[in-house]
Amino acid sequence: MNPGGSRRPPRQGGGGPVDGRPPRPPRPPGPPRTAQPPKSQPPKSQPPKPQSPKSQPPKAQPPKPQPSRSQAQKPQPGGQPSQGAQRGAQRKERQGSAGGPPRGSGAERAAGPERGARRAPGWRRGSGTPRAPGPKRRSAPPPPPPRPPATLRLSDPARRLNAGLVAMAFVLSLLAGRLVQLQGLDSKVLQARGADQRVQPEKLPARRGSITDIAGHELAVTVEAREIYLDPKEVDPAKRDQVATTLATELNRPKEEIDAKLAKTTSRYAVVARGVDPLRAKKIMSYGFRGVGAKRTYHRDYPGGSLAGGIIGFVGVDGYGLAGLESAYDEVLAGRDGEQTFELGGERQRIPLTRSTRQEPVPGRDVRLTIDRDVQWAAQEAIAEQVKASRASSGSVIVIDVRTGQIVAMANAPEVDLEHWQDSTPQDRRNRSVAEVFEPGSTNKVIAAAAAIESGAVRSDTVFRVPDRIQCADRQLKDAHPHPPERLTFAGIIAESSNVGTIMAAERISSQRLYEMFRAFGFGAKSGVGLPGEEAGLLPDWQSWSGSQRCTIAYGQGISVTALQIASVYQTIANGGVRITPSIVAGTTDEHGKFVPAPAPKRTRVISERTARDISLMLEAAVGLDGTGTEAAIPGYRVAGKTGTAMRYDQECGGYCGYTATFVGFTPADQPRLMALAVIQDPKKGHYGGTVAAPVFRDVMTFALKTRKIPPTGTKTPDVVLRAGR
Repeated sequence: MNPGGSRRPPRQGGGGPVDGRPPRPPRPPGPPRTAQPPKSQPPKSQPPKPQSPKSQPPKAQPPKPQPSRSQAQKPQPGGQPSQGAQRGAQRKERQGSAGGPPRGSGAERAAGPERGARRAPGWRRGSGTPRAPGPKRRSAPPPPPPRPPATLRLSDPARRLNAGLVAMAFVLSLLAGRLVQLQGLDSKVLQARGADQRVQPEKLPARRGSITDIAGHELAVTVEAREIYLDPKEVDPAKRDQVATTLATELNRPKEEIDAKLAKTTSRYAVVARGVDPLRAKKIMSYGFRGVGAKRTYHRDYPGGSLAGGIIGFVGVDGYGLAGLESAYDEVLAGRDGEQTFELGGERQRIPLTRSTRQEPVPGRDVRLTIDRDVQWAAQEAIAEQVKASRASSGSVIVIDVRTGQIVAMANAPEVDLEHWQDSTPQDRRNRSVAEVFEPGSTNKVIAAAAAIESGAVRSDTVFRVPDRIQCADRQLKDAHPHPPERLTFAGIIAESSNVGTIMAAERISSQRLYEMFRAFGFGAKSGVGLPGEEAGLLPDWQSWSGSQRCTIAYGQGISVTALQIASVYQTIANGGVRITPSIVAGTTDEHGKFVPAPAPKRTRVISERTARDISLMLEAAVGLDGTGTEAAIPGYRVAGKTGTAMRYDQECGGYCGYTATFVGFTPADQPRLMALAVIQDPKKGHYGGTVAAPVFRDVMTFALKTRKIPPTGTKTPDVVLRAGR
């Protein structure tokens, strides 16, 4: 400071002298000094080492750039000194400890070595010579610089924002890709899956058509019913036993069966009973059990039970025909089912006001049979009683309208109960009249007679000397009863059913002629009635006949036929030699319920009317006093018929075991209207057709004549010569 307390004028840009000293040359511009952060621990100050006077001064250090005065004095935010101020303070402290003037004073600038050069110890300003070294004075170590306060350095917000945007863009790209997949690529598939889970189709069963008799009486009818079902998953576990007990009682089912259905909790639909009466189903639903439901269905009902069971057949649980006419006419009877669809929610409840479709079912058409319900009932009763009385294995009865070929009755014993067909055996479910084959026996003799008469080889009055046995190739054949040789007319041979006499007449015609007559009457082929399970029988070709077979076929052994085939033969004779293909379906109804008759059956002339009349007289004589069929006579009516007793081939015994007893005929003999056939298989109490089967024919024909109001003709039976000389 100046004496007198006056303030020194400021320097003028480094121009004039200050305090009598020459101006200081300008500093050469140096590189800018960068601020260095303070060190956490300053190096410990070491005491200066004594130097000899001869020691060389230290090398001059390059000047360090100094911060500007404004930077050194500028305070830092928060009241903390700046880094430049801190370095200046440290420098002053170092200079003070060394005993020299502060750097940058006027005297230092006026005289002294070059700035930055290290001064020798003892050097005094102005003398130019170093001062002699004195005793070394130990200085106190400088205090450590103040440690800057710790500050929380936050991350760069821009980097943080960029990272967030990248992550968000990645997530959005995943969502966008999934959205494209769901809405674009897989939309059709997912839509179909959703529809399958949500849209519930339900079949609307069509009402099956009815089967009626010729008068319209229902033999098979469809009625409304209910199907009781369970949803085991919805049933309250605490009430399962109560539910099982209630359903078992109401539906007459074993409780164990219902318990087993309830135990299957993975199932959502288990049928308990079908064909339940609607009133009973309503009572079951009134209990309010959760998981128990009733579905509207149809039930096939058979009012007559076993009436015409073999003809009608039955349907399965799905409503389709399995046997009989139910199977043969299934397409006509079944109709066409409808369908409706609706949407269901998660709890399987119907969602209102959603899309739904409905296709109405088309009901089935009715089938009208030629069967007369009353005659059918009488035939079944008669054959069942005789099978039981004779301890036979089975039996059949057929009644045919001679003029139309329509089947009036076709009964079997045993007969399947259509309401409980599952309880019957497969053998009893068959229609034995068309499915069971047997050797016809003497009922077949009329075909040999027709062949012989048609060929002109014999006439009804031709006389034969008939012994009780005859040698035929390697076999000796005989009549049913031993007798001395008799002179019998051909009419007598047929009336008394002589095997030997029939063989003698058949020997007058060729085997081919006889075979062709069998074929003309329908043997060896199905009758054409159209019933399921019908057999064609067995008729070997005439060229394969053995020597003895040529004889046995003439009286009905060695060939196999069905009951309907035999009945068709006698219908042909009764109809004047014209065969009408037997029929059992009178017609059906159309879509509007109008009856449409079945096509007229085929008519084929087999023999001449005269031959048919001659054979009819022979058959009428067989029912007379000298014949074998006296048990078939009906008071007031002229009856023509033929007995048959044939050995029965049984597959179980592997040969001929037992007999087949038959009787077949028609009435009135002079104006035939009805023909009937009775067959008894393997009777144990009697085995002749005249004693076992003839009574069945009589009972059934008597009932049929009354039912159809067919009066007797009132004519007398003409005399027929049976024996020569009478």
